Amino acid sequence: MGALDHLSNIFDCSSGSSKLKKRKQLQTVEIKVKIDCDGCERKVRRAVEGMKGVSSVDVDRKQHKLTVVGYVDPAKVVARVAHRTGKKAELWPYVPYDVVAHPYAPGVYDRKAPAGYVRYSDDPQVSQLARASSTEVRYTTAFSDENAAACAVM
Repeated sequence: MGALDHLSNIFDCSSGSSKLKKRKQLQTVEIKVKIDCDGCERKVRRAVEGMKGVSSVDVDRKQHKLTVVGYVDPAKVVARVAHRTGKKAELWPYVPYDVVAHPYAPGVYDRKAPAGYVRYSDDPQVSQLARASSTEVRYTTAFSDENAAACAVM
């Protein structure tokens, strides 16, 4: 331990009542907002470009998607877009359909979603569609052609 380290430990001013600011993480915020024309695109882009901490802004008019990269808070970005443009804005609710176990389940499938995307769902009811209950299995196997002891009514 050097002399400077020893002196800096003695005269340490960072402890005590001073509050250190937490630094925001660099993140990508994806927002769904309706964009119809060049004017809408320009309005949405300008609403976000002036924010503190924004590094880049990308607007995809076809998917109605706004992507903001920077040291920002996602809730503040959504609120600013909604306030400045007067449009309904929400965090991007879609994921690629490969990620979801059952992409055509009622809670996940969304006709308004862009091609190749479905709505993200953490709902346990949707994930239970993967497992059939014992009564469902009994009824489906009772009338199955593959079951040799199946009912002869069919």
